[in-house]
Amino acid sequence: MAFLDPDGKAQTSLSEINVTPLVDVMLVLLVIFMVTAPILQTGIQVELPRTRTAEPDLAPAKAIIITVDRRSNLYLSVGRMVSSAPINVSDFPKLLEEKLAETGERKVYVRGDGDAPWRTIAYVLGLCRQAGATVRVVTELAEERE
Repeated sequence: MAFLDPDGKAQTSLSEINVTPLVDVMLVLLVIFMVTAPILQTGIQVELPRTRTAEPDLAPAKAIIITVDRRSNLYLSVGRMVSSAPINVSDFPKLLEEKLAETGERKVYVRGDGDAPWRTIAYVLGLCRQAGATVRVVTELAEERE
């Protein structure tokens, strides 16, 4: 297709795609994802107990993770998406059963803060076992002293 310029001469259209705006948009998206990715993975801050036998995090993508913070608040999440709102202790058994049925996973990972009351962690462990789940307690590796 030809276009006329102000002098009346015929010009052809450019058939090349201008890539500069596409690159600009992609760089902006890259920066946004780089900034938000660490925020999504941090979750609830707990001070895990340190042991010499801690294993690396081998939790599957659909793992059921129960977090108990130092104030005995319970958080139930599936995979890396951590719930930001604590759940009610009386609703916990029902929610655990639902998550076990949804995912088909039988392993439950419990992340308990080192300063959390043992009563709360024992309650969570008991309910998980009662639901028929295999419980794994998440700890951090203790540093060796010289």
